[in-house]
Amino acid sequence: MSIIQYLTTIRFEFGATAAIADDVRELKLRRPLVVTDAGVAAAGIAAQVAAATGLRDLPTFTGTPANPTEEAVELALATYREERCDGLVAIGGGSPIDLAKAVALLAAHPAPLSQYAANAGGVGRIGPDMPPLIAVPTTAGTGSEVGRAALITLREGRKLGFISPYLIPKRAICDPELTLGLPRGLTAATGMDAVTHCLETYLSPRINPPAEAIALDGLRRAIGHIERACSDGSNREARHEMMMAALEGGLTFQKGLGAVHALSHPLGGLKEPSLHHGTLNAVLLPPVLRMNEPAAKTKYAAIRRTLDLAPDADLADFVTQLNARLGLPADLRSMGVDEAILATIPDAAMQDHSHATNARPLGREQYEIILKEALGAPSHA
Repeated sequence: MSIIQYLTTIRFEFGATAAIADDVRELKLRRPLVVTDAGVAAAGIAAQVAAATGLRDLPTFTGTPANPTEEAVELALATYREERCDGLVAIGGGSPIDLAKAVALLAAHPAPLSQYAANAGGVGRIGPDMPPLIAVPTTAGTGSEVGRAALITLREGRKLGFISPYLIPKRAICDPELTLGLPRGLTAATGMDAVTHCLETYLSPRINPPAEAIALDGLRRAIGHIERACSDGSNREARHEMMMAALEGGLTFQKGLGAVHALSHPLGGLKEPSLHHGTLNAVLLPPVLRMNEPAAKTKYAAIRRTLDLAPDADLADFVTQLNARLGLPADLRSMGVDEAILATIPDAAMQDHSHATNARPLGREQYEIILKEALGAPSHA
């Protein structure tokens, strides 16, 4: 079994879940709250992981919505306190893991949650006194199991980032076995989330060569295996490589993301239509790649070499064709988004924490161009 220490301690192997009892013991947990969602619970995965801890009758919160909300955080926090929990085990995709991070934050810090948002100057308000969190991803996409951020939609509808090294889970258990039953559509959407993380962090202008090397390795793995993981969900090599790509995408978050996430965060905060984060990233990625290329030609050339593409290959077209082969939506309109919904999105994107680390500085006009193309209009980058 590979045990990696980079930002946190990671167990990575088929069957790694069986070792969670060791992590529970090392972290001195006696009554952690299990945080998951209804789908993971119904599949029996949450019960399987909980049983592997060696602890009995663990309190469980299954009410995580597709895009975690402040209301759900408060409900889970109430359970945490009522059950006198001393830590958390998050099981599922990025939503349960992000929700558990927010619960850990409020278990040790005074409310309200909004004061800790990154764009409200909240990073410095988050201290180290945090209950231990073990993250067990069941999808290969978000990288939240090793990420320092949690994305939560507040009551008023804003989807905000809460960022601190203290939010990184104390343990990440990456067991590709848990992804073998993931449906094709979810495999594609979460896989493109990992692809987007690797691309955006690599293109971020911050200087961090180790993170860039990890991002390129994760990108190579994801592009090389995503189609096989979708066509044959039982392929163990493909599932292993996609989970590693997702993990590496999360390890590179230290460089910051970019315009794809600056747009997908407020779009993901909409109550109607409810939009999947990974699918949004897949649809937004081509127009953002087209917009950013003039500012990062050397890095675009490196990406082409990494993916064994022709020197003159159009990366935006490459992603568009990949999305089509994966069966993902071609544009935002086919996801239920129309122009009226988008009126406030450019301003929200410019306030998002990912905006500052885009490959090139963008203003409202550039975000409008990206959104117009993402709706299905011809590109004008």
